[in-house]
Amino acid sequence: MPHDPTIQAASGAFVRSLSAERNLSDHTTQAYRADLIQFAEWARRGGVEDLADIDRRLLRRYLAYLSQLGYARRSVARKASAVRSLLRWAVDHDLIAASPAEDLPTPKLDRPLPRVLKATDASRLCETPPDDDATGLRDRAILELLYGAGLRVAELCSIDLEDVDLRGRTIRVMGKGRKQRQMPIGEPAARGVETYLEGSRAVLLERRVDAQLVPHAKTAEAVETAEETHGGVENALFVNRRGRRIGPRSVRSMLTRYLAAGGERHASPHALRHSFATHLLDGGADLRSVQELLGHESLATTQIYTHVSTERLRTVYEQSHPRA
Repeated sequence: MPHDPTIQAASGAFVRSLSAERNLSDHTTQAYRADLIQFAEWARRGGVEDLADIDRRLLRRYLAYLSQLGYARRSVARKASAVRSLLRWAVDHDLIAASPAEDLPTPKLDRPLPRVLKATDASRLCETPPDDDATGLRDRAILELLYGAGLRVAELCSIDLEDVDLRGRTIRVMGKGRKQRQMPIGEPAARGVETYLEGSRAVLLERRVDAQLVPHAKTAEAVETAEETHGGVENALFVNRRGRRIGPRSVRSMLTRYLAAGGERHASPHALRHSFATHLLDGGADLRSVQELLGHESLATTQIYTHVSTERLRTVYEQSHPRA
């Protein structure tokens, strides 16, 4: 690292440290890299290349620039956070004396309550895929795990065969920060995975084709084929219709289709995870246990689901009580 590093050089060193020191996922480090490259290129166009030349005025201009481009407030806040983290890291490594971003105001974010399915609708969604073909049985197993274990889509895609213990009804998942946790799974989820493993997975593996034969049409199969794989397919629990390890884009696309078919067009692919947490709390689970099941670092992140439960109770009250 040069004595007076450029923004670009410092950004590269910072991103490399994220993987080595903080053990962040590839997805997170790539997001940091993209945001910092955007900032470095914008600053260079304005004649600022050295890290030491960044000041508060420059940062305020950058936030205004992002807003003018039409970025959502959440995106602006994320990009500002990346720059703030870079500058804080630079202070810790004696590259600059102080960070000009410490008191930088960022857009206030409204945190909308997550959309949650009713328990009956979530159960019906899990039974929507056909049970007479390999893809349908795979989708049933995926939906059962997303709802029955509250998994993130990326966590589900990274599951290997050795992570599954059907006899003990547990599954090992790799969460954010590469932290593993052991999840209990219910009988419907265990049965769905077992049925999928009994024959469907082998059928899908037989459809593996040469990567050169990627179609250009934006069909579901094209997405599955073009999607970057996450590890070897031999150990992957779930594979796509081309016989490769299924990826997050494929799962989200599949989930969006089933949600729309069930009349939940405005529900996000995270809806089953939200429903998992909310239904646990509605059933009497304590917040700390839900936090551990979700793999949240902070209890504050989990607390949003207490607000969801309160809103559900308010809706029931207003719909049911004659004096509401």
